[in-house]
Order: sequence, then structure tokens, then C-alpha cells
Amino acid sequence: MASQKRLIFVTGNANKLREVKEILSEGGNPVEIESQSLEIPEIQGTTQEVAIAKCRAAAELVGGPCITEDTALCYVALKGLPGPYIKYFMAQIGHEGLNAMLVGFATKAAEAVCTFAYSAGPGTEPILFEGRTDGTIVPARGPKVFGWDAIFEPLGTGMTYAEMPSDQKNKISHRGKALKKLRAYLQSLSS
Repeated sequence: MASQKRLIFVTGNANKLREVKEILSEGGNPVEIESQSLEIPEIQGTTQEVAIAKCRAAAELVGGPCITEDTALCYVALKGLPGPYIKYFMAQIGHEGLNAMLVGFATKAAEAVCTFAYSAGPGTEPILFEGRTDGTIVPARGPKVFGWDAIFEPLGTGMTYAEMPSDQKNKISHRGKALKKLRAYLQSLSS
């Protein structure tokens, strides 16, 4: 990556930026990023379609290599909804509303999905890196400071993301899994 322009992570979310920097800087050969907050309209579609369109637009705006990230929270009972629209559901109805959506359903199972998209620059096709974590939607526990972390309990942990120390969360989270794939790809470019 040294011969290329600096890699830009397009996000305005400070919590997301902190997690991404923590994960990408672990171990040998850390991947260094800068962040830039841009207003990019999000299309409606699958998580993959949203990620590709967002990354294409971001690469044009930054004029060089960049990564974007999209997160989805997919309820089994609702056949994958709210999915990539979780940010809007969270803003409108909060933790309690996200729980209330499952009242009357037999399952509270959910899947957290993170899709990072990488573009080498304007006009290049984005490459996707996806991570998934199965879990359950529970009443909010832990600090309510990072999206829906307080209501998502990964299977077998007994804790919500919000209750976990960041190093534990980063090892098992949908974001951590996607970033491991992205990191391996970025490091292969510089070797």
C-alpha cells in the first residue's frame, strides 16, 4: 500500500472508526487508514448492492483508494429485515422498538452482517469482504452508545456486544470477521 495513495475509510461514525482502526492495527504489518465523512446516498437493495454502489460513489469523491462499510441486522422471523436498513430503524424506534418488532414471533434469532467494500480508485469495481455472526435479539443490556450493540447477543456468549470488552467483541463480531478478510487482501497488495 505504500506506493498507493493513502487508504480512506469513508465514515462519519466515530465508534465504527475506532473499531476498524483497532482491528486493522493488530499484529504485524498494520493497515493504516484515514477517515473522511462524506454524504453518500444509499440505494435500496441487498447488502451487497448497497455496499458496491456506496463504494463506487466514495471512490469518485475521494479520488483514490477507499473502503466503505455497511452493516445489517437480519431477523430470522422477518426474513432478513430490517437488514441493511437497520440504521434507519434504530434512529426511529430505538432498542425497545427493535425488540418490540419480534413480539409474537417464536424466534428471536438474528444474524449480524458486515460488508466492507474496497475500491482501488475511481472507475474500478469494488471488492466485497463479508462477515457474519449469529445471535439473538434481547432486551438492551450494557452501554447504549454504539448502535444496536446492546440488543444483540452472539450465540454462546451470554453477553451482548455492548457488554463485551472491545478485544472480545472484535474477535467474534461480524465487523471483525469482515475486516480480517479485508486486511489479508490489503496485505497481499503490498507483498
